[in-house]
This record gives sequence, structure tokens and C-alpha cells, in this order.
Amino acid sequence: MSSVRQQPVVPRWRYVVVLTGLSVLALLVIGRLVSLQVLDVEHGREFLKYQGDKRAVRTSEIPAYRGVITDRRGEPLAVSTPVVSIWADPQMLVNAERLDELARALEMDEGTLQGRLARFADKRFMYLRRHETPAAAREVLDLGVPGVFGRREYRRFYPAGEVAAQLVGITNVDGQGLTGLEKAYDEWLQGVPGKRKYLKSLNGEMARDIGVMQPARPGKDLQLSIDLRLQVLQHREVQRAVIALGAKSGTAVTLDSRTGEVLAMVNYPVFNPNSRKGNDAAGMRNRALTDVYEPGSTMKVLTLVAALESGRYTPETMIDTSPGRIRVGRKVYPDPRNYGEITLSRVIEKSSQVGVTKMALDLGHEPIWEVFNRFGIGQPLGTGFPGERSGELPNRTRWHATEKVSLAFGYGITATPLQLASAYSALANQGVQMPVSLLALQGETPEGHRLISPEIAAQVLKVLEAVTGEHGTARKAQVPGYTVGGKTGTVHKVGPQGYQDDKYIAFFAGVAPADDPRIVTVVVINEPQGESYGGGSAAAPVFSAVTEGALRLLNIAPTQISDAEQAGKAAREGAA
Repeated sequence: MSSVRQQPVVPRWRYVVVLTGLSVLALLVIGRLVSLQVLDVEHGREFLKYQGDKRAVRTSEIPAYRGVITDRRGEPLAVSTPVVSIWADPQMLVNAERLDELARALEMDEGTLQGRLARFADKRFMYLRRHETPAAAREVLDLGVPGVFGRREYRRFYPAGEVAAQLVGITNVDGQGLTGLEKAYDEWLQGVPGKRKYLKSLNGEMARDIGVMQPARPGKDLQLSIDLRLQVLQHREVQRAVIALGAKSGTAVTLDSRTGEVLAMVNYPVFNPNSRKGNDAAGMRNRALTDVYEPGSTMKVLTLVAALESGRYTPETMIDTSPGRIRVGRKVYPDPRNYGEITLSRVIEKSSQVGVTKMALDLGHEPIWEVFNRFGIGQPLGTGFPGERSGELPNRTRWHATEKVSLAFGYGITATPLQLASAYSALANQGVQMPVSLLALQGETPEGHRLISPEIAAQVLKVLEAVTGEHGTARKAQVPGYTVGGKTGTVHKVGPQGYQDDKYIAFFAGVAPADDPRIVTVVVINEPQGESYGGGSAAAPVFSAVTEGALRLLNIAPTQISDAEQAGKAAREGAA
């Protein structure tokens, strides 16, 4: 007979011990959970939250929109367009199995892509493509290659292209001003980027948008003083002249003589601001502000001012230029022919070297130098344009006899085309020179500086008008329907051995309309080839074409009527 085994009896105290132990363990776990997630203790809730955020929460930059640059009429010259830059985490991508597919989408050789990844192997960020269109970037991102991401940015676009490129300037790939007014007003145009917080997934992509921490603040807009219509016209005429004359370069600048605003400023050769390929430094220079030249005979007009201010001369004062040449020291200054005894006005009209030399010897160089200095030669204009030069007006303690005379001719000094235009603007504005501005004044006219009396300014304008008359040196500067005035200049270029006999710079500085000037235009043609190398034949025609278009764009009524209109008017008056 089998015996029944009895189950051992567990003492009660064991139950109590086990239950108590389990309860204490549970309380410890609950306490630890509370301390970690509720209580603010060391290595508690805030510590864990920080560690979690450090591993999963990221902050991305919200790009700021760069301010728009426009002309005086609101036409855009520089705008920012949204683009996408494609970047990668090299440590996630280096062992990816789809590099060949990614390389094809990027239009890149696979070996080149692998080489770039190898160079950035120890980094967590590298660009694959910058500033792609959103559609092109989406084609790459839709591949879903782990470690490849997109980043929204803005790219600068210039609607006017090469027409205003040297004045407006460009930005670098990161949207920072590099040249021109983009650089000068970079802080004004540059916005403040914002910040966005998001939760990232395991592969580094955005899993959930937490929100905007700081909104982006766009940059401020900038309105320039130029009129794009006149800028296009001026660009076309300068380009045409440089190509036709086989010249090295050309520059033209137009000022509003009453406000000092720059209405147009062009240079040739040019560059394409929307493409960085094939651009050279020569095409990127704004020669109207950065290049200095000896202005030559265009300065004889300021020598005329010194003569009139002396009280010893009037436009009708007779000067004997016989026998057509004059010696000063070892140098002989000739005229094209013997003009004989002519008026001071005729001396400027014919640009007589002999007449100006005699006048300069009589006046002395001091009053001539003082007038040049008063008109701003050798002094900065203060436009704020990067690389603006002030030229040079030497102030020697001892002057050679030929230096005193050459000063009156505009030799031995240097000025930018804009400086020359600013000097002529005082003659056009009844003797008052306005501060030059590259920005639209928007109705706020600054205070000008009186340089000469209105009477002398009026006398000089009459002489300038005669220069463009039938007997002057600038007949090709005439504008149908308008009276204009100006002065030519033809300067020998300086080379390693001194002045070169076969290289010239052609100038023309003029005002229009001559009887009530509104605009001043300076044209510079650098190294024109062939027989048409003088200021009257190379630069004056450009002034004529530019001025005719400018006066019509500004709605300035014609100051003259044609022969046919005069005949018709006479017939109507006779019939009446």
C-alpha cells in the first residue's frame, strides 16, 4: 500500500518576507520613475529631457529673404528666388549601395562622388549640389537615398543682366554682397535668419515639426537712382561704339544736374551676373568710379572759369594765337592751324592750345588749381561705392613751367568719369554743385554747394553751346530739336616710356538742354582705333544718341524746331 507524500508547509513568515520584498521593490521602481520623470533632482527629469532632446531634437535655420534692389521707377534689378541645396551626411552615405543611382541623378561621375565622400569621411555635412531649382532637387530627394537631404535657401537673380551688373554688383553663393552696391549695402539688404525646432528620425530626416523658435526677418529693399530705360539705351550705345571703333573699353554716366542723382552708369565690356562662368575681372569693374584718367581738354572749361573769375577776361576778350604754336620751356604747343586773333570763347570752341597756354601763363597756375580743387577734382565723391577712387590733383611746392601750363590742359591730374560729370553739373545748375547720389532721393533734394556765380555759369554754358555749333570741335554731339553744350577731350595714354603717340582716350562732357540744363553726360572711349580716335568723333556721337533718348524719356520738350516746322509756322502766320 502506497503512502501519500505530504506537501511541505511554508512558514507564514516567508510569505511576509517575500511580499514585503516585492512591495519594497515595486515602491523603489515607482520612486525611481517619479524621481526621473517628475521630480527635478540630479539626473532627473530635466537631465533626461536634455539628453533626449540632444539625441532627437534639432534646430534648423530658416533662410531670410534678401532685400530687393530696384531702379527709380520700381523695376527690379536684383531679387532672391527660392532654391534647394542638396547635402549629405558622409558617414551615412559612404557605404551606401545606391551611389551609382545618386551619381546619375546628380549628373556626376560615380568615382568623383566617391572621392568627395572620402575627403569628407570624418564629417557629418557636405554639399552635393548648391542652389538647385525645387523641381530638380525633388528628383534627387525622391530617390530616398539614406543620408541625402535638402536645404531651402535663396539665390540672387538679376533681371537686368549685364546692363546694370557693374553698378548693382553680385553676391557670393551664401548670399553675401561681393561687389558693387550689393556689397556697399550688404548689412541693409541682408535679412536675419530664423530658427525652427524639429524632431529627427533615425535616418536624420524631420519626423515632426515642433515649431518656429524665431521667425526670419527679411532684408530691406534698396531703390537706386538709375532709370533702367536710360540704362539700357546707354548700354546699347556704348557697346556699339566700343565694337565699331575697336576700342578697349567704354564708359558713360548721366547725372541729373538739379538733384545730383545718377540716372545711368554703364561700362563695356560687361559680365553676366547670373552666371559665374567665363567672367573676368576687367568686365566686372565699374570704370565710372574705379578708373581714373587724365581728363585732358575737358578741363579747359574750368580753366575758363578761372579766367572769368579773375575779372581780366570775358568771353569776348581777344587772344592772339599767331603763328599757331607756342614754346614753353622745351615743349612746343601747336594748334591744328593758325587761328590768328580770336575771342576767348573761340579759344575754347576750337580747343586752341596756344590760346589756353597764353591765358594760363597770364593767370598763373594757382587760380586754376584753386578752381579745380573747388570743383572736387582729387577729392572723393562719397558715394560709398566699393573701390571708388578720388583721382589726384597734385599740390607741389615747386612747379615746372610746363607743369603749370599742362595743368590748364587737364594733364598731370586724374579724375573718374563720375567726378568729371559732377564738376560739369555745377556749370549746368547755375553754379551749384549737388552731392552725387546712387540712390533715389524720393523727393528729398539735398543742399548743394555754390561754386561759382550764376552769371559766370551762364557765360560758360554759352561757350559750351558754341563748341557743339557748326564751327566747334563737337558738331557730332548735336541733338535734333535740342540745344546742347559740351567739351571734347583727346588724351594720349601713358605707357612705360611716357605718353604714347598711337594710343588715345576720347572724352566728351556735355549738358542738355543748353539753355536750361537738366542732365550732364560724360562719355569715355578708351583706345579707339582708326582715324576716329578724337573726342569729337569717337565720344561725341555717343553723347548725342544717349542725350536724345534721355531727354525724350524725361519728357523734356524740344528747345528747337526743324527747318520744315519753321517754314510751316511762317506759312501759317502769313496766311493768318
